[in-house]
Amino acid sequence: MLSLLDRYKCLLYNANGNFEKILLNSMLILPAIDIRNGKCVRLQQGDYGKETIYGDSPVEMAKHWEGQGAEFLHIVDLDGAKDRQATNFSVISKIAENLKIPIEIGGGIRNEETIQRYLNAGVNRLVIGTLALKEADWFREMCRKFPDRLVLGIDGRNGLVATEGWLETSQTLATDLAKKYIDLPLSALVYTDIAKDGMLEGPNITEMEAMRRAVPFPLIVSGGIASLDDVRRLAQDGFHACIIGKALYENKFRLPEALAVAKVQ
Repeated sequence: MLSLLDRYKCLLYNANGNFEKILLNSMLILPAIDIRNGKCVRLQQGDYGKETIYGDSPVEMAKHWEGQGAEFLHIVDLDGAKDRQATNFSVISKIAENLKIPIEIGGGIRNEETIQRYLNAGVNRLVIGTLALKEADWFREMCRKFPDRLVLGIDGRNGLVATEGWLETSQTLATDLAKKYIDLPLSALVYTDIAKDGMLEGPNITEMEAMRRAVPFPLIVSGGIASLDDVRRLAQDGFHACIIGKALYENKFRLPEALAVAKVQ
């Protein structure tokens, strides 16, 4: 169980990965930018056939969220997740170059060279999912080589781990995978409930609570956030952070409003 301080603190890192500041009594909100074919998109429940395009320039979208008050961005290379390589490295590098706030990137990170390339380009954290399940020894080695720079990304479908850009579902329980790595210097864990993702039905609080009880590091909630009430509840329940995508793009609420309700009274 996290202490009261650990539950509410959010560590932000500068371009060199050094500790920069602590935000107390506030849940960190990460607007999501999913990139496919060079555009900003959202998928419904991870289905590549159910795509909505929200912008032609990921760089401009990133600038928009920074201008709205975002303090950290969550970026996904959807092409990379399928291609098993850093397909959108160029555009993501431009995002890092043009922003003052930190960013984390997931999708297509399959080797040490890619990790180093992203860090050299100014990306602050990297989210790794598929190889955490399929190549545990490699993942452990990378966590120790890049302490506090890697995020464990777990995508769950009915409580089981999904991989390869959500195209495959394993027989491994999400909480069991997370528990394997509680001894590593991870920056955080992003847990996405695929059934909720892009559906605007509210987050799966039960699953998120179970995951939070399973691990000692900060949990970032992902999937289903649809209203300011959802944001408020997560903040009041003491979650470290949450990722918001479709609700912002569909104008269910504005980012400054979400930032305001994320402050724990």
